[in-house]
Amino acid sequence: MKILDAELIASAPDIGMLPASGLPEVAFLGRSNVGKSSLLNGLTRRKKLARTSSTPGKTRDLVLFKVRTDWGEIGLVDLPGYGWAKVSRSERAGWQRMAEDYLAKREALCLAFVLQDVRRNWSEDESLLLEWLAEQDVPGRVVITKTDKLKLMKRTEAVKRLRKEIGDGFGKPIVTSSEKGDGLDVVWKTCFENAYPDRLKKVSAATAGSPESVPAPEDD
Repeated sequence: MKILDAELIASAPDIGMLPASGLPEVAFLGRSNVGKSSLLNGLTRRKKLARTSSTPGKTRDLVLFKVRTDWGEIGLVDLPGYGWAKVSRSERAGWQRMAEDYLAKREALCLAFVLQDVRRNWSEDESLLLEWLAEQDVPGRVVITKTDKLKLMKRTEAVKRLRKEIGDGFGKPIVTSSEKGDGLDVVWKTCFENAYPDRLKKVSAATAGSPESVPAPEDD
């Protein structure tokens, strides 16, 4: 799969101000500093499409990107992180309402990825989030991030532990490294399986079911 173009469409403080993309949309959510922006940059092969920061809580709006590929066009949506950001309780509650409104009301939404840092324990919050998505009829998948931060043995142990804790109720967790590009092809394939299921079957048949891997981000 080839990335032909990627651009920021809009950033909005609530769903009512977020313009329609006219595309199937995939949401990315997880705790603050889980690696959402790095994953989005890795997927689109852009270093600066989504803002990255060592300070949790930098994403405070619904951020909509349009990505054009040789498989089709798709909207990617970066939702505010939750958990560790140093903001007021009222502001955190506002982020939650914003995210829930988007996830429950956005008709274009076809998939939501819940991101999990490989170095952190799986928690009840993430399990409840997946269950809530299911209640909204939104397909949910788990993406394990930042695997390059651990050496091989510890990484293998951590992934095995997380897979056991998460279970297979929402599909096998996708293991990724935005830095190395690992697993990004699987993330893209999952996006298009939900966005254009019939089209992907045709593309997969034409390419013998082996989509091109997505490498680490390149300069714009």
